[in-house]
Amino acid sequence: MVDLKGQYDRIKTEIDSAIQSVIDSSVFIRGAEVISFEEELASYLGIKHVISCANGTDALQVALMTLDLNPGDEVITTDFTFIASVEVIVLLGLKPVFVEPEPDTFNISPEAIEKAIGPRTRAIIPVHLFGQSADMEEILKIARKHRLYIIEDAAQATGTEYIFSDGTRKKAGTMGDIGCTSFFPSKNLGCYGDGGAIFTGDDRLAKLARSITNHGSTRKYYHDDIGVNSRLDAIQAAILRVKLRYLNEYNIARRNAASFYDRQLSQTEKVISPFRSNKSTHIFHQYTVKTDPGNRDGLKNFLEERGIPSMVYYPVPMHRQKAYSFLNPDNDAFPVTDALCSSVLSLPMHTELNIDQLKYICDNIYKYFEDNS
Repeated sequence: MVDLKGQYDRIKTEIDSAIQSVIDSSVFIRGAEVISFEEELASYLGIKHVISCANGTDALQVALMTLDLNPGDEVITTDFTFIASVEVIVLLGLKPVFVEPEPDTFNISPEAIEKAIGPRTRAIIPVHLFGQSADMEEILKIARKHRLYIIEDAAQATGTEYIFSDGTRKKAGTMGDIGCTSFFPSKNLGCYGDGGAIFTGDDRLAKLARSITNHGSTRKYYHDDIGVNSRLDAIQAAILRVKLRYLNEYNIARRNAASFYDRQLSQTEKVISPFRSNKSTHIFHQYTVKTDPGNRDGLKNFLEERGIPSMVYYPVPMHRQKAYSFLNPDNDAFPVTDALCSSVLSLPMHTELNIDQLKYICDNIYKYFEDNS
């Protein structure tokens, strides 16, 4: 699914030098590399503050901790997402409220958000899934109307741009009150371990988030806030500084691979390629197709037998997860999510894909349907 070794080989000299410089400095926590990375990422995103942390899940938790939320307050998020978007809500004593995604973009439905708002709703977590932004203009309108916070989960969309109706463009993660990302190795901007970050243009939230990630402290041994220990180490920051310089190039490579898939797969009605919204660019963290539920698992197994990896993101929706059964969700209330979970399949997508690999993948998809027609 991801060729991190091939990517590393192309920038090996720069990566090795960056790692060695941290070892030579012996400043492994915080320090110049972390500060420089935060500043460079803030400049890339066009946001005032970037606060790095240990991982993307921590970023979401710290973001929620900066807001004046109380136990039992409700946070609306998508039913079609990775578990991190939900578990942080529950861990803080808040209540997740699941809503449907759009069937074409896979992103949270603004209409579903509006319908789910109740007297205890305090925040919305839109997830920019698979590399395409949720419809933030509509979500921002809803949030302003009902005085709700927005925490953007941009872990799969670093570099994606949302296009407002007046032509204004903003990067995913920079439009709400606070944004979050992950630097997990497979991400478009990934390190060689765990890492994450929080984005905001609000000075107060930035100061509080920085304190919370450092045990609630801005001065050693003085703790003004309830905090956690969540820091990006300097070696990972140094790696990310190198890879940030290549991020636009990486995203273009992903788009080129996606365009090849599009052209090849357009010749069959058995596979539906990812939809492109005219409100967002797409950086293809995943290239996720839809196929008939009766064929999805068969196709996955067929590809695997021929050395082609694929993944189902996500096989089980949030409302059917055992850990969250205590919420007593209505299992019949999420037909769009259930349909997606039974029909989506993500094909290999990374910066090192070449034409021969892409052709081999597509040829075998055709072969599966020819053999099973």
